[in-house]
Amino acid sequence: MTQRQPPGPLTLLLVDDHAVVRAGYRRLLEQASRCWQVTEADSGESAYRACARERFDVVVMDISLPGISGLETLARLQRRAPEIRVLIFSMHEEPVFAEQALSGGAAGYITKSSAPEVLVEAVQRIAAGGHYLGPDVRCRHGDADTAGLQSLSAREFEIFRLLAEGCGSAEIARLLNISYKTVANYGSGIREKLALNNVAEMTRLAIRAGVIKA
Repeated sequence: MTQRQPPGPLTLLLVDDHAVVRAGYRRLLEQASRCWQVTEADSGESAYRACARERFDVVVMDISLPGISGLETLARLQRRAPEIRVLIFSMHEEPVFAEQALSGGAAGYITKSSAPEVLVEAVQRIAAGGHYLGPDVRCRHGDADTAGLQSLSAREFEIFRLLAEGCGSAEIARLLNISYKTVANYGSGIREKLALNNVAEMTRLAIRAGVIKA
């Protein structure tokens, strides 16, 4: 089946917490086509509010955002409007991030080290109803040590990452707007799924998988 661009101007939401980065990519996208209209958001929360007010053909979103991450924002957008087309545009080349994004409903994943034309091509393909995986996203080669991370939901992965980074349950509850007890229950479930005994083991696994830096 031939993929077609949406009729009329293409509306894009660019989500990144660095103003200089947003300005550069906005310029790139607007120069790609005079019909592309780009709106900016600097956090997951502001992106969610923007999508509640307006319909966008493609949301181009970073993973590392202040407050809720791009993956958590993706999960919230999918619950609210599953038809939203999201391209994750991240510095992370580790396969676990691409797997989490795609399994969470993203239509594509590319890295910020990609050539400019890769971003333009990805937006075009996703707007036309397709999917896109960047050429420099590394594929997993049967890494049994970290394969269990694929079994985590978007919310579980976010809590796993925050716990591994050293965030306490109260801080995570505040960031994700959930109760302390809910965080504790998720933590227990994550440890059981991954056969881990404590947060220190979570941290070591997260470092091996490239989820956090040592």
